[in-house]
Amino acid sequence: MRRLVAIMLAACVAGLALPHRATAQPATPSAAWPTQPLRLVVGFPPGGATDVMARLVAEGLTASLGQNVVVENRSGGGSLVATEAVARTAPDGTTLLFVASSHATLPALYPDLSWDPVRDFSPVALVASTPYILVVNPALPVHTLAELLALAQQQPGKLAFASTGMGTARHLGGEILKRVAQIDILHVPYRGSGAVRADLLAGRIQMMFDNTAVMLPYLRRGELRGLAVTGPKRSPLVPDLPTLREAGLGAADIEGWFALLGPAHLPPAIVQRLNQAVTALLAQPATAEKLAALGAVPLPGSPEDAARLIRAEQTKWGAVIREAGIQPD
Repeated sequence: MRRLVAIMLAACVAGLALPHRATAQPATPSAAWPTQPLRLVVGFPPGGATDVMARLVAEGLTASLGQNVVVENRSGGGSLVATEAVARTAPDGTTLLFVASSHATLPALYPDLSWDPVRDFSPVALVASTPYILVVNPALPVHTLAELLALAQQQPGKLAFASTGMGTARHLGGEILKRVAQIDILHVPYRGSGAVRADLLAGRIQMMFDNTAVMLPYLRRGELRGLAVTGPKRSPLVPDLPTLREAGLGAADIEGWFALLGPAHLPPAIVQRLNQAVTALLAQPATAEKLAALGAVPLPGSPEDAARLIRAEQTKWGAVIREAGIQPD
């Protein structure tokens, strides 16, 4: 009897923790759909773009699946804490991970990571993409991207671009522009968006890549000037601005993106049901309107599409990070 009680207590304690992946061959998980609420883990604090996007998806999935999908913010290490936790979670469909494009760049920034962005996760669905806009302080005597590049060629190392930290999308945008356009511009990292925008508006920093929807009010007030957008197509928010591709810098295409993942070995039936639910959500006009307000567009796709995108982004940005010698803050 004592032995039986001890076994039952041990099982209860184990059920309260996030189980670790076995080092041997993983057991075949059950394909049964979970009956308890689903956890959607986000590696960033509440209120940010990734969190807002995740809550939009959680709300839609709650309605379509008929069970609660609860967002759980586990910030820390630029999403490393949340990612590691989900990688070690049992693949039973109860815990999912909502990631931004930084998911593919983390291995290059942190070479000693114990997980791989594709191998150790089950890609479920792509959600949205967010092209960026290149803005400059209007005191800079340029009105086109060609004029900016010419000025940078004339003044190597004199113009500065801002970012919200080493290895962020805004930083990598500037680095790949340097690489493709063969210009020498200075990177100035900030800790947070408030300080960087204050210096950009004051002219202490000349340029920056940022979210198009976020920059739109500054453009309308004439406080900043837009030169180009970074996606493969022009943005409906600023249709008069050309793309980098139109300017002959197609290799500098930069898009943020968001995706839904699960731990490795998530049963295909669960992956398929979740993918269908996300795809249906993205097809709704109301969803497109909400995404547009965030400067994003729906990016529906299969689990295989998500895996291909993550792997391609890992290869692309890994090369940029290593070439530029970028290290995290």
